[in-house]
Amino acid sequence: MLTVKDLTSLEGKRVLVRVDFNVPQTAGVIRDNNRIKAALPTIKELLEKGARVILFSHLGKIKWKEPDLAKIEAMKKANDMAPVAAALQELLPETKVAFCPETRGETVTSMVNGLKDGEILLLQNTRYEKGEEKNNPELAAEWASLADVFVMDAFGSSHRAHASTVGVPSILKTEGKPVALGYLMIKEVENLTRCVEVAEKDRPYIAILGGFKVSDKIKVIDTLLSKCDKILIGGAMTFTFKKAMGIEVGNSPVEDEQLDYARECLKKANGRILLPVDAVVTDCFEEKEDRIIKTIDMEKVGEGIAAGFEGVDIGPKTQKIYQEEIKKAHMVFWNGPMGVFEQKAFQEGTKAVCEAAASIKDKAFTVIGGGDSASAVKQFGFKNDFSHVSTGGGASLEMIENDGHLPGVDVLR
Repeated sequence: MLTVKDLTSLEGKRVLVRVDFNVPQTAGVIRDNNRIKAALPTIKELLEKGARVILFSHLGKIKWKEPDLAKIEAMKKANDMAPVAAALQELLPETKVAFCPETRGETVTSMVNGLKDGEILLLQNTRYEKGEEKNNPELAAEWASLADVFVMDAFGSSHRAHASTVGVPSILKTEGKPVALGYLMIKEVENLTRCVEVAEKDRPYIAILGGFKVSDKIKVIDTLLSKCDKILIGGAMTFTFKKAMGIEVGNSPVEDEQLDYARECLKKANGRILLPVDAVVTDCFEEKEDRIIKTIDMEKVGEGIAAGFEGVDIGPKTQKIYQEEIKKAHMVFWNGPMGVFEQKAFQEGTKAVCEAAASIKDKAFTVIGGGDSASAVKQFGFKNDFSHVSTGGGASLEMIENDGHLPGVDVLR
């Protein structure tokens, strides 16, 4: 695959860059600009090479099936890219950053044609177009007509076969125009490929999986079982496995339709899947003074969590077991917290995993697969203690599931 480093002779060239500017904002105020900052190395490289840089990204969701047109317009207004353009201009004060309030048409064409070398144009939210998520060929062709070169730098969107991620580069490839990976994509692909193509030096390889639903992780569990030495399970998905083993789980969330899969999975794993042996439980999820929080054992068939209680974190015995396993590892892939880490009373399990993985940073390759795990390590101050923290939770999981393949990556090969 070509990378942004390989691109030359860009003076006068229109370089269309798919970035991930899906940043949290409230009433036009951006709460976290890290995704914008993450795109700067690629943008700066292109500017230094004299390119005319056209950026496009999605922001939020537009529910096109909503029958009330007023609500659709409200969604569009809430996800306007104008504040993002202003934030980018602040980060690049020496560069002219223009914003186009349209996604296609004469205004877009005019503003693109008016670009000079070393200038930036940010287009309006790609999801303003109904055809974006359907990879509409007409839309993709119109966007492709704006570009001499395409650079993909939105890893968090690379698992989606949308017009902006797959349609555009597919067309440009057929026209013989360069399509390349940006710096963010290079980092993601290289690090996650290592978790897929496992070298002997990276063993023992431990995967840590949390989250709410087993059904969300079936493919990744199956894939990791073929690659990992052990898988440590936490989060709400624990209780589907525990119920499948005949252990009482009280009011804890369970996917009854996945019980057969859970039994077969444990049988197939032959001891390589570790489940919590104890759990922190509560009778009330809301934070109030009279709620009951206690730790219970979850090992014996017929026993476990009493009715009226639900599990919200792994217990101290499990924390110790998991920490000991993690400290033996030479590679760790982690996706999904161990409990409801957003509440102080239920964050010790996730903290314990953070601490153990951080403690082996000098001898092991440790990867956070985006999502809530990335939020947790940042919240607890461990972000810099991991080898790689992915910017795309869904994309990182799908890359693991699909042996290193993603639509937005494969189209560039």
